[in-house]
Parts: sequence; structure tokens; C-alpha cells
Amino acid sequence: MSQFTKSAIVSSLLIVSVNSLVSFAETMPAHPGNALLIGLGVAQSSNVALFGQEQVAGARIAEELLNASGGINGTSFKVVLEDTGGDEAGAINAFNRLISQKVMGIVGPTLSQQAFSADPIADRQKVPVIGPSNTAKGIPQIGEFIARVSAPIDVVAPFAIKAALKLNPKITKAAVFYTQNDAFSVSETGTFQRELKTVGLNVTTVQKTQTSDTDFTASISSALATKPDLIVISALSADGGNLVKQLRQNGFSGPIVAGNGLNTSNIFPVCQKACDGLIIAQAYSPANEGKINREFAAKYREKMKKEPPQFSAQAFSAVSVMVEAAKRADKKSKLAAMDISALRIAVNKEIINGTFDTPLGEISFDKEGEVHQRNFYVAKIVMDASGKEGKFEYLK
Repeated sequence: MSQFTKSAIVSSLLIVSVNSLVSFAETMPAHPGNALLIGLGVAQSSNVALFGQEQVAGARIAEELLNASGGINGTSFKVVLEDTGGDEAGAINAFNRLISQKVMGIVGPTLSQQAFSADPIADRQKVPVIGPSNTAKGIPQIGEFIARVSAPIDVVAPFAIKAALKLNPKITKAAVFYTQNDAFSVSETGTFQRELKTVGLNVTTVQKTQTSDTDFTASISSALATKPDLIVISALSADGGNLVKQLRQNGFSGPIVAGNGLNTSNIFPVCQKACDGLIIAQAYSPANEGKINREFAAKYREKMKKEPPQFSAQAFSAVSVMVEAAKRADKKSKLAAMDISALRIAVNKEIINGTFDTPLGEISFDKEGEVHQRNFYVAKIVMDASGKEGKFEYLK
């Protein structure tokens, strides 16, 4: 596939996503000038925006629902959006802009690679950060003001390998693909490869790709020559979706396990019918019990006309944690009487010490900001006959 074709696909997806969110934003209530501010620094441009648009939807729904239920002890809050793009420079600039606007904390960035560059800036200025989708090893250890609601990939990814083996116990050999210039994919593939060895599978080859790749013919040919029963992919949505499509076009008919980078319905227009059967571990299910998830899922279906995805649920959860932490801090000492530095410190203390009810279920954090979450899932993508529409079917 040419670079032009890939760019056209991504551009079309972004236009659809942006138009949906513009329509959504027009329904949002106005906020008074004294609203507390929560920064949202996620990708709205580059191919990473396929994730970032889902995060915006989740954060905006949190803004609407939580303000309607009283906000922060009667004070409303406003989500302030800054585009991080898909690289480190974009994330750094977005975080700096948000900090200068005196947000009480930041939800973001979209990518782990961006977090390693932008999070230290917030930490040095004592601004709480909650990562909504940063699963690489080492994120919470960046500093005392850094936490995440996205469970580390070494906890989540193994479930997908186990599910593939349950569906097909005859699997003995696996080929691995990963994007070598993306920190998340590098971290995730390490987990996948360790799990493959743990369950006794032979890794026949490890193929390295780049986020800019559009033609995977050579690496696919090398991988298929080893006759794998299973293929495991760590990549982002656009290049990963293209890789899945080309694997099927080149004759691989076996199961494919993908990582969190393909955990979005936005890949459906990319790999189309080839998405069918893709196995992906999940940190969220729309069927989660609990009042907060029922409200979130219902509102998401109303606004977006589809089932809520993990990236939206995690963004909603991150905003809701920050709001609840602010409510608890306010009950101890009124936030309105604090300067912004004291407010941020008070909110961060409540984040680290609290337990929270979210669409992900009940979560809490350790002293480093690592999330503790109980339930995880595995889904298989099921595409319709046209190959244009699909859904995540949760496996038992």
C-alpha cells in the first residue's frame, strides 16, 4: 500500500471522528468562568489521533455526566483540550500549554513514548498526571505526581495468548512482529515474547517494523517461511491494521493476536474483512456491572452511536478519578482558598491514597501511582459480511 493510500485512510478516519466530536461538543453545557480546569493532553492529529479521538469522547462524557451530578462539591469543572500530536515534542508543548493555563491536573498523553518525555515536566512542577493509555513499563516510576489508570501491558497482554491457545490448542509455533520505534510496542512485545515462552510455544521469528511502514511484503514473506501457527503483533492502529490486512492477503489464515495498539474500532476501515478473528486483551468491557459504567456506556451509545471502547472508558475513568480526588481534598480544606500549587498537591495526595469506582471497575493506586485493577477480558473482532462494520465479541 502506498503512503498516499495510507494517508488517505487516516485522513478519512479523522474527518469522521472529528465531525462526530464537533457535533458532540455543540451539545455540551456552558461552564461558568470560575470552573476548575482539568487538562486533557491527547493526540488529535497524526495517525495516533485514532486513539486520541476516542479519549476525547470519554473525557467529554465524564465532563457532562459528572458536572450534572454536582461537579466538585457544587463547583463545575471544565476539560481543557490540547493536541499532543503523535510525537514527544507535541506532548511536551501540549503539557506546557496546559500547565500555563493553571489546570489542577492533566489526563494524558496518548502514547507511552510521549509520556516518558512530557510527564517529567509536569512532575517537576508538581502537576498531577493520570495516564489514560500509557501501559509501558516504568511510567508510574517517572515521579510522585504521575499515575495511570491503564494497567501495565505485562498484566494485560498474557490473557490474549492464553485465549488463543484455548481456541486452538494445536498451536505450537508463533511469529512476532513489533514496531521498533514506538516505546509502547517495544515494551509490549517483550511481554508477549516472554509469555509465548512461558506457555511453551516456539518463537520462529521476530520481525521489526517502523510506524512509517506501508509495505510489509518482505517481513511477512520471511515470517511465513517459518510456517507459524500464530502471529503476534505489537503496533499502532494504522500500521498494525495494514500489517493484519497484508498478512491475510499473503495467505496467512491462522489466528492473530494483537496488542493494545489495535484495540480500537477505528482499525475496521483499515484492515476491513481481515480484522475478523483478531484477538485482543482488554482492560474494559461495556458489560461491567456498576452504576457509573452503566451511565457512561449509555451516554456513549447515545452520543457516538456505537459501543464504548477501552480508550474512551479509560479517559472517562482518568477524569472521574481526578474529580473524585478533588472532591475529597475539598472536603478537608476548601480548594477555593488554595493557590494552584497547593491545590495540585492536595489533589495528587487524594489520587494516590484513594479507591475509586470507575467504568473499569474499582481501582486504586500504589504509592508509585501504579493502578490496581481486578478484572480483565479478551475480545475477538467479528466483522460483518460487508467487511465495513464490526464489533468486539468478548470471550469467556
